[in-house]
Amino acid sequence: MSDNFAQTVKQQADIVKIIGDYVKLRKTGAQNYTGLCPFHKEKTGSFSVNANHGYFYCFGCHEKGDVFTFVMKLENVSFPEAIRTVAAKCGIPLPKREFNSPEEAREAGLRRQLLDIHEAATQYFEAQLKSPEAARAREYLTGRGVTPETIAKFRIGYAPDDFNDMRDRLKPHFNEEAMRASGLFSAKEQADGSHGQLYARFRKRITFPIANEQGKTIAFTARALDSQDEKGRDIAKYMNSPETPLYTKGQVLFNLDKAKADMRNHDFALLVEGQMDCISVYMAGVHNVLATSGTAFTEMQVRLLSRFTKRVVVNFDPDTAGANAAEKSIALLTEEDFEVKVVALEGGLDPDRFVREQGIQAYLAALRTAKRHSDYLIDRARQLFPARTADAKVKALNFLLPHIRRMPNRIHRDEFAADAAQKLGIDSQILRQEIKQAAAQRVESVRSHKADPASENERILLRALVLPESDPARILAADQLSQHPEWYENLPAAAVMETLANAPVPPNPLDAAQDPQSHTLLALALQHHEDPEEADARPDAQSMTEQVEHALHALETRRLERRQREIRSLIAEADRRGDQAILTQLTSEKLQIDRALRQR
Repeated sequence: MSDNFAQTVKQQADIVKIIGDYVKLRKTGAQNYTGLCPFHKEKTGSFSVNANHGYFYCFGCHEKGDVFTFVMKLENVSFPEAIRTVAAKCGIPLPKREFNSPEEAREAGLRRQLLDIHEAATQYFEAQLKSPEAARAREYLTGRGVTPETIAKFRIGYAPDDFNDMRDRLKPHFNEEAMRASGLFSAKEQADGSHGQLYARFRKRITFPIANEQGKTIAFTARALDSQDEKGRDIAKYMNSPETPLYTKGQVLFNLDKAKADMRNHDFALLVEGQMDCISVYMAGVHNVLATSGTAFTEMQVRLLSRFTKRVVVNFDPDTAGANAAEKSIALLTEEDFEVKVVALEGGLDPDRFVREQGIQAYLAALRTAKRHSDYLIDRARQLFPARTADAKVKALNFLLPHIRRMPNRIHRDEFAADAAQKLGIDSQILRQEIKQAAAQRVESVRSHKADPASENERILLRALVLPESDPARILAADQLSQHPEWYENLPAAAVMETLANAPVPPNPLDAAQDPQSHTLLALALQHHEDPEEADARPDAQSMTEQVEHALHALETRRLERRQREIRSLIAEADRRGDQAILTQLTSEKLQIDRALRQR
C-alpha cells in the first residue's frame, strides 16, 4: 500500500474510537482518555490516548505509538494488515490492488465472492430460524438455554428442509464458480463426468457460523434435528463445511474473533471442544473461550493461539474421546512451551451442561482449581494402569514419557519425571534415575524391568499369611493388612498380599498369585523361609508374631513418610494457587504426620 493511502487512513481514523474497541476508555481532559493498559497487567489505569495528536502512551510499561502501531501490537499483524484493519473500521475503501497474473486476480476475486456468499448465507439462515418450519429448532435452542441475545450474538440460524430454496435465492447474485466453491452446495456427478444441478448441503439443521479472526463468516457447523432420515438411515449429528479457499479447519479456532481481546486482558485462553460449550461459557461471562469445533487440535492452531497468550486451560468432555483429545492437545501445547492446566468437572459433565445446571460461579470455581497438566496426566496414568505391580508402573511411566519428552525446558522435564515417580509409588532410586535420564534424552519409553524383589518385610508378611488360619502370626498379619490396605499400596507384593489377607489360603499357596510376577515373588518368599527349628536355636531369634509386628510397623512408617512427601508437594501447589483453605487443611495433616513419625 502507498504511503499516501496510509496517511489518508491515519488522518481520517478516530484513534479514540479505534482503541476504544479494545480498551475501555474514560475522558480525563479536553483531548485525553485513560484506561487499563492492554500490554501489561495493571489495576490502576496508566494507559493514555491523545485524540488531538493521535498517539497512545502507557506510563507503566512505556508502550507508545499511533493507531497503526496499536493495532499491529495488539493484533500481532503486519503494518499493511494494520492499515487494512483500521481502514475497514473507518469504512474507507481499499485502493485497487495490482496483481502479478490473471490467475492471482481471479483467485482474489473468488475469495471476495466467497466472503460475500457466506455473509448472504448467514443472513438467509438467520431469517429462516424465524420461519414456521423452524419451530422445532427454536424449541431445541430454548431447551438448551440459548437466549435470543445468544442467537443474535453468534448469528445462529436454521437451514430449511429444502434442496433448492437457498440456491435459487443466491443464484442471481453470485456466479456458478463461487456457488460451487463455497461448500454450501453439493452436486451429483453425471455419467459424462460433469457436475449436476447444485442443491443445499445443509438441510433441516441448526446452523452455527464459523468466523475468521476478523469476524467474517467463512464456514458453518450444522446440527441435525433428527437422528434418522425418512428411510431409517442414521444421520450425522453434526455436519461441517468442507475445506474451501476460505476455510481450512485445522487453521481456525471457533470464537477467536470475539475472544482475542479478553485472552490478552486475562492472559489465558479457555479451550473447549464444541460450539455449544463455547457459546454457553461465553454468554455466561467467560469471554476468553475458544472451541476446536470437534476437530483435532493442530500445530497451526497452536501457533495462532500463541499470538495472543501462552497460557491455556483445557476443559474437554470427560469421556474417552475427550480425554484422548485433551492428551493430544496438551502434547502440542507443551511442546510450544505453553503453560497448560486442565479442568475436570464434577459429575462428568461437559462445560455447557455444567454451566446450565450448576451456574457460572461453580464453573469459575472449577477453573480456579484447574490442575497443572502434569498432575492431570499422572492421575490419568494411575487410572489407566493401577500401579500394583512393577510392570504396571512401567506402563504408566511409558504413558507419561512422551509428554515429559516434549517439554522444552530440561528443569521442567526432570521435575515432571521426579513427580511422576513419587506419585506412582516408585521407591527404587535406580528406576527413578532411569526415568529422569529417559526424559532428558527424550526417548519414548523406559525398558521393562524384571520383577522388583520384595523387601524382607514383605517376605515376612507373605510367609505369615500362608500359615494356618488359627496361627497368631497369620491372624495379626491378615487383620492389620485388611484394615490398612494403604500400608502396602504399590509394593511389589501388593497384589498377592491383598489376596491372602482377605481370603482363606488355598491348598496350594501359590494359587493365590494372580499374575506371573506375584507368583515369582511368593515362590521366592516361601523358598527362603527359615526352618523354625533352626530359628528357635538362635539366641536372638524373634517369634513369627514379633517379626510380623516389626514388619507391620515398618510398612506403616513407610506409608506415613510417603504421605508426608505427597503433602509437601500438595502444599507447594496450594501455595502457588493461593488456596488458603486447602493450605490450612494440608498443614494441619502434615503436623499430625510429623508428630506420629516422631513418636515411632
